[in-house]
Amino acid sequence: MSSTADILGARRILAVSNREPYTRHVSEDGQVEFELRAGGLVTALTPVMRSSSGVWIAGDSDGEARRDEVPHEGPQFLLRQVPLSEEDVESYYRGFANRALWPLCHYFIDACHFAESQFASYQDVNQRFAEAVVAEEGDADLVWVHDYHFMLLPKLVRERSRRRNPIAYFHHIPFPPEAVFRVLPWRREILVGLLGADFIGFHTEIYVKNFLESCAGILQADVDLASGRVRWDNRSIDVSAYPIGIETAEFEQMAGAQGTTERSEIIRRNIGAEKIVLGVDRLDYSKGILQRLYAIERLFELHPEFRGKVSFVQVAVPSRTAVKEYEELKRGVDETVGRINGRFSNSGWTPVIYLYRGLPREELVAYYRAADVCLITPLRDGMNLVAKEYVACKTDDDGVLILSEFAGASAELDTALLVNPYSIQDMAVALQWALTMEAGERQRRMKQMRDHVREYDVHKWLESIVSGSLRSGSEAKVK
Repeated sequence: MSSTADILGARRILAVSNREPYTRHVSEDGQVEFELRAGGLVTALTPVMRSSSGVWIAGDSDGEARRDEVPHEGPQFLLRQVPLSEEDVESYYRGFANRALWPLCHYFIDACHFAESQFASYQDVNQRFAEAVVAEEGDADLVWVHDYHFMLLPKLVRERSRRRNPIAYFHHIPFPPEAVFRVLPWRREILVGLLGADFIGFHTEIYVKNFLESCAGILQADVDLASGRVRWDNRSIDVSAYPIGIETAEFEQMAGAQGTTERSEIIRRNIGAEKIVLGVDRLDYSKGILQRLYAIERLFELHPEFRGKVSFVQVAVPSRTAVKEYEELKRGVDETVGRINGRFSNSGWTPVIYLYRGLPREELVAYYRAADVCLITPLRDGMNLVAKEYVACKTDDDGVLILSEFAGASAELDTALLVNPYSIQDMAVALQWALTMEAGERQRRMKQMRDHVREYDVHKWLESIVSGSLRSGSEAKVK
């Protein structure tokens, strides 16, 4: 954090995200309290926001405009909340952001729903956030826009602001190839919106390449693929890959705590299997949960020796429960879990243990410690921090990570067992290998991943993003 603060100097960060970093609670006697949300970005960025007296602009679904100093104890930063009506949430968030951009960016064209009214709402909300940014902007700020909810915002801020502060945008989900992105009716508007930034960041070089090729093919922009720069509107925009990390030290500390050790032992006793395979995801069609369950079923079909000895624990955090596609996915997962358990279970053993809920971080770390194998097989994922969390928690260097080659994390965690999540057989073979791997091989692979996760943690990511953004903004001014 101190190095990031040093890089900022006298500048503040003016951050924009859909979700606020603190949850506001009002007690029965009218006292207002703020609870810090969990998450690597919030954990890493909050100390820097406090030390620089920054501003964090986020949405408020209660429909109220608020400006609060958070947290209660100093130093503090300003949390400004832009009011969003239920209609805004339905059309801008559940609609265009999550039924058009989310599936498109994850390459699920068939799941896309394009509606002009929802794009109009998306435009309107981005405009309101731009007005909030300009109202809060000082003479020495770094404007940092986060994620697909605000892809129009960089251009809108640039048009409205009389200051020349650097504008950065980071895309936390995948960016699809040009041929996929072309499907979007408002493809030009989105690209031009992003090119209002001085710096655009993605998790991987593949997503950088996809974005640059979209700019060249759709906008006919002057693109230099080698340097990762786009010439647009008489400016040069830097487009770079910065894979996000986690709070590695915090996870290691929690994993090594006595209470975690005791809880992980209880989990193993309660499950009662010799080997535990773990999956942790939001219940989202991009996570490949159904295909993963099919692979577990195939494992027990092909290798009856694992029956009664291996249990698969799937933690599925409820997500967007009001959306039809997610309701259908939940029904499919419920039915598949029931079928597998009906086929293979006996009085003393359950093949699949399905936890449809979120777990507190301490409990999740205990499950990471307890698991012999972590099965992370999204069909497409920008990064996937669960994979890194599992690695960080294996402080004894003993465990096996099976990881989708279509997760952004696969570019870094290359000693995991990388699989094609569309191939049930591929995953079943990897499971068999993971469950029978020699201890020395397990430890060699895990240590290499742990060293990487420790070195490239979320603080390193934050420092790199801030440094790159300020450098790009400075170069833009000179040109």
